[in-house]
Amino acid sequence: MKILQVIAYFYPAWSYGGPPRNTYELCKELVKRGHQVTVFTTDALDAENRIKETQEIVDGIEIRRFRNLNNYVAFRHRIFLSAGMPEAMKKEIRNYDIVHLNDLRTLQNIAAYNNARKYGIPYVLQAHGSLVNILAKQQLKSLFDACYGRKILQNAARLLALTPLEIEQYKGYGISDEKIDIVPNGIELDDFKKLPPRGKFRQKHGLGNKQKVILFLGRLHKIKGIDLLINAFADIAKDFDDARLVVAGPDDGYLSALKSLTERLGLVGKVLFPGALYDEDKLEAYVDADVYALTSSYEIFGISILEALACGTPVIVTNRCGIADVIKDKAGLVVPYEKEPLTQALGTLLADEGLRKRFGQNGKALVREHFNWTKIAKQIEQVYRRAIVKNKNHSVS
Repeated sequence: MKILQVIAYFYPAWSYGGPPRNTYELCKELVKRGHQVTVFTTDALDAENRIKETQEIVDGIEIRRFRNLNNYVAFRHRIFLSAGMPEAMKKEIRNYDIVHLNDLRTLQNIAAYNNARKYGIPYVLQAHGSLVNILAKQQLKSLFDACYGRKILQNAARLLALTPLEIEQYKGYGISDEKIDIVPNGIELDDFKKLPPRGKFRQKHGLGNKQKVILFLGRLHKIKGIDLLINAFADIAKDFDDARLVVAGPDDGYLSALKSLTERLGLVGKVLFPGALYDEDKLEAYVDADVYALTSSYEIFGISILEALACGTPVIVTNRCGIADVIKDKAGLVVPYEKEPLTQALGTLLADEGLRKRFGQNGKALVREHFNWTKIAKQIEQVYRRAIVKNKNHSVS
């Protein structure tokens, strides 16, 4: 198949969170399976930088990048204005068998939708947790949905959901569940075959080998519930004087507020902010952590959970995480989005080394069995084929 992936941010724009990483891993696996994959994206890299290469081939993936008119607006407001992409789609979209749209509310999706409909090319959409209209820009999101969002969803050949929760969100837009396929995210298992030795991250950041380390790793954004985690840690630190909290990740507008909270709670020196961690640095952090905590107020999936488990690190997540049921009492603990239960869960894991080891071993097995990209890419390949067949049948009728 000739596959066109449309996403506003792509390799190596890891500061934008899970979707660019997940799309990249999927594309790599699809290429391995013999498909021709092209990605239409923008030059977004992070808050301050763009990607210089406008066209390149990485791991067999053809990447076409279109310049954002304003990089600050792209990163801070998630509005990607890539003027050259609509014209390129108009000229080239007929060359593809299937189009895969990533996220919902992007201007790139509008261009893809209009041209796919015009030339009869089927498309699937994967929302990556973007369906809910919460927190910032609610009016703008509602306007997008009224003008294009609902039409994009309703006219998709298939819709991809990460979890049962996301199926319900699609249905909230009037979509029949017969049109929805549930396919989780995954991780590249080869990246976790050779883990760094324990102690490297601790040495770099002045942490002792016997100190208890709680790790958060992700975008520093209000939705991630890091303030809840810091408040719970403040209570834990009273009982575990040797405990340290590491809050790692690129600043998505929330770092200064988190540092102020740390100062108010008297936790300076006990809460570390090492910045964004990628590749080997990221693995070192996971390996050296005693507990990984993702306490989001809303998290449709959470790829960092899988990464932590692949490193043998037990996790704590809130019940607002889409894969909480998969984790619960098998590879970690699940708590309500409240301080007291979170504090208790942190204390339980920090005090029980045997439980941490058992959860860590179970987590490794869980990831290998259910969240490997070879299995996931095969499922999505089947979704593409159903979309193409449906489109042909519709054209004939």
